[in-house]
Amino acid sequence: MTDTAHTLGTSRTLWELVERRAALTPGRPVLLQGDRSLTFGELRERAERCAAGLYGMGVRPGTVVAWQLPTRIETAVLSFALARLGAVQSPVIPFYRDREVGFALRESKADFFAVPGVWRGFDHTEMARRLGARGIFEAYDDLPDGDPAVLPPAPASGVDVRWIYWTSGTTSDPKGVLHTDRSLIAGGSCLAHALRLSEDDIGSMAFPYAHIAGPDYTVMLLLYGFPAVMFEQFALPEALAEYRRHGVTVAGGSTAFYSMFLAEQRKQPGRKLIPTLRLLAGGGAPKPPEIYHAVVREMGCQLTHGYGMTEVPMITMGAPDDTVENLATTEGRPPEGMEIRISEGGEVRLRGEAVCRGYLDPAQSAAAFDEDGFLITGDVGHVTASGHLVLTGRIKDIIIRKGENISAKEIEDLLHRHPAVGDAAVIGLPDPERGERVCAVIEQPPGAEPLALETVTGFLRAQGLSVHKLPEQLEVVEALPRNETLRKVLKYKLRERYAGSRVTPS
Repeated sequence: MTDTAHTLGTSRTLWELVERRAALTPGRPVLLQGDRSLTFGELRERAERCAAGLYGMGVRPGTVVAWQLPTRIETAVLSFALARLGAVQSPVIPFYRDREVGFALRESKADFFAVPGVWRGFDHTEMARRLGARGIFEAYDDLPDGDPAVLPPAPASGVDVRWIYWTSGTTSDPKGVLHTDRSLIAGGSCLAHALRLSEDDIGSMAFPYAHIAGPDYTVMLLLYGFPAVMFEQFALPEALAEYRRHGVTVAGGSTAFYSMFLAEQRKQPGRKLIPTLRLLAGGGAPKPPEIYHAVVREMGCQLTHGYGMTEVPMITMGAPDDTVENLATTEGRPPEGMEIRISEGGEVRLRGEAVCRGYLDPAQSAAAFDEDGFLITGDVGHVTASGHLVLTGRIKDIIIRKGENISAKEIEDLLHRHPAVGDAAVIGLPDPERGERVCAVIEQPPGAEPLALETVTGFLRAQGLSVHKLPEQLEVVEALPRNETLRKVLKYKLRERYAGSRVTPS
C-alpha cells in the first residue's frame, strides 16, 4: 500500500476519508457511468448538499434509513450523505421483494426508506407502501438537496454501529449484520493492500452497490484515488462496450463472473476480450483451480481471488505477485490485523477490526463468537506454511457417507476439469443405507455432449478420487440456482429439490 493510501486508511470515519481524498485530488474522477462521471471533489460537494436535504426531512445522527437502490452514482452520493450525517444505514439488495424487504424494515425499525420508484418493471414505491414503510422517498435521478450550512458537525467516532447489512437468508430469515465505519474501512484497506493497484487503474462495479462489496470497493477507490465504472444492470456481452470504452483494467466480482467472462472470450479465441484488462479479482464463492488456469491462459490477464462474507467484507486476498500454486489453490493471505484461528475441527475463526460487531438479534450475536472473541464462520480450512488460507468447504457441505467425511469442494474442483462441465455443485442427500449419498448437480456449457453418471465417475476415478467419494447420483440442470448478488450457487435449493429422489442401493 502506498504511503498516501496507508495514511488515508487511518481515517476515523468514512466521511473523513471522503474529505481527505477530495482535498488531495478533487478533480480526479471516482465514479463513471455511461456518459456521466463524478470527481472526488464533486462526491464531497453533492453528498453534503444531499445530507442537508435529508436533514431537512428529519434525518439526524442515529436515524435508521433503509435504502433499496441500484448501482448508480446517485446511490453512492446518498450513502455518503447518510455517512456525513452519522445516520444508521440499512442497504437492501434491489432484487429482494416483499418477504426479505419487509423483514429488513421491521427488524431495523427504519424511519425512512429510499427506493428507485419503478425499476426494471417493478414498482418499489408501491411495495414500500404495501409493507407499511415509514418515510418513503424516491432517490433514483433526484436526491434531497439543501444548504450544507444547516448541517451539524460530522461524526467523529468510527466505532459506533452505523450499518446494518443483510445476509442472503437461505433456509431462514436474513440476519442483520452490524458494521461500523472503521470495520468497513478496514475491509476495503485489506482489498486495496492485496491487489497492489495504483491511481492509473480503472476498476468496475458489476455487483449491487447495496452488497457489502459496495463500501469495500469504494473505500479502495478513496484510498488509491482511481475511478470505477458502475453497471446498473450487468449482463454479457452487453456490458463489454462499457469495459472497452472506459479502458477498465480491473474487473471481476465472483467465480460466476470469471466464468461469464471466459464464456465470452471463447467466442473469439486469440482476440483479447477487454484489451486493457490486466486483472480479474473477486471472492464470495469457491474458485476451482481450473478456472484460475483458464483465465490466465485464455484471457491473458492475472486472476486473484479472496475470501469474504457479509460479516467480514475482506478476510484474505490473493496478491498478483503470489505463486501460481497459491493463486490457483488458496484464498490468499490475511492482511496485518486479521487473525485467523483454525479450531480442532478445522473450522475457520476470525478476529480483527474488519469483523462485524455482531447481529441485530443478541441471541445470534452470542452464538456467533467463541470465548476469545473470534467469529465462528462455519467454513472449514487450513493455513499453509506460507500463511495462505485454503478453504475446503462449509461445515454443512461436509458429506458424511457411511461414517466417512467427504469434502464437496474437492469433488467440485475435479469436475471443473471436465470439458463438458460448465459449473458443478456437489451436495449430500439423506440416504437410509449410507446416511448421506453424494449427488453431483452439473450445469453444462452450450453444445456439450450430455453426461451420464458412469462417465462422470469414470472421469473422477481417472483424476485420482477415492472410490468412497464418487457420486452415486447425477443431476444435469440447465442452470444452477444462484443468488442475485455475486451469483453464488444456492445449494439449499438443490437439497430441497432432490431430497426426495431415490437411487438404487449399492
